[in-house]
Formats: sequence, C-alpha cells, structure tokens
Amino acid sequence: MNPSSSGPWLGKPFRKAAAALAAASAMLLPGCASIDPAEYAAQKPELSLERFFDGTIDGWGMFQDRSGKVQRRFTVVIRASWSGDTGTLDEDFVWSDGERQKRIWTLRKVGPGRYVGTADDVVGQAQGSVAGNALHWRYAMTIPVDGRSWEFEFDDWMFLVDERVMLNRAVMRKFGIRLGEVTLSMAKRP
Repeated sequence: MNPSSSGPWLGKPFRKAAAALAAASAMLLPGCASIDPAEYAAQKPELSLERFFDGTIDGWGMFQDRSGKVQRRFTVVIRASWSGDTGTLDEDFVWSDGERQKRIWTLRKVGPGRYVGTADDVVGQAQGSVAGNALHWRYAMTIPVDGRSWEFEFDDWMFLVDERVMLNRAVMRKFGIRLGEVTLSMAKRP
C-alpha cells in the first residue's frame, strides 16, 4: 500500500528517465524474478491482515529514485477496518513538501492467504499472497507526471516485525526497469 500516486515526488531526473523509457519501450524486455512468498511460511509472528489492519496505524516513509537518492519523505495515518472478508484502508499522506494526499484501498480475501485490492489509481486489482510474516502485493498504478498519466508496476513486500510494527518496501518499475522504491515503517496505535 505504497503512497505513490502523485507526480511531483518523482523529480525532473525521474521524469526524463520515464520519457526515455517510454520511447524505448519496443526494445526493452520486461522481466524480473520474484521471491515466492512461501519461502516465509515458517516465519513468526504470523501475519493476519485482518488483525494488523484493524484500527489506526501510523507510518513514516520515503521515496528513493533509481540512484538511491531520497526524493521525498512522508507520513501517513491509516484508518483500517474489516467487515467479513472485506477490509478498508483509508490512508491520509502528508509529504515533506506539504502536499496532502488520500488513498482508499478495498481489500478482499479470496482464498487461504490470498487477497485482492483495489484503489482509484490501481489498474485492475492488486494481487496479494500472505505466508508466515510476509505479504507480497503485485499491481500496476497510474501516476500523473507532467500532465500525462503513466502506468508503473509495483512489487510490494510487507513484513510483520511484531504485533504492532510492519515494514514495507515497494519497488517501482516501468517496462521491467527498476525506477525507484518506497520504504515505509508502520506502527499500530495501542
């Protein structure tokens, strides 16, 4: 559930790289190997989305470009609740430059350890798998950049550290090329 839905956090070098990638798309082969979430099946504590994402959660994060330079920092407050197999994450972001942003995720459990998620800027559905202490999301998100909308792929991992703390790392790609990443730490309010 990364915060990246606004273009200004990208910065000029990123926008230039995105334009160059778009122009070269016919020559680029997408592809990236991914770790199987089952590799974390024995890790504790066991992650339950329904248990962790219930109540108010505070988060602190940053976006780094492909060189590792921090482009923007942010805080987020997530108000989360579940009704049966459907969860809602109401997220309010405040960026280091003062921009405010809202995203509302709707999560739905579709099988043992399997979830789908939707939000206004997510293309189709995010596909999620939980195993042990880990959650792996894969999705595409539309992000405005200089008056145009670009679709980026996200490989998003969350790891439960304890009952109150979760760490999140989402790698952003276009045409299979790594463009940056979002790092987020989250803590449930008591």
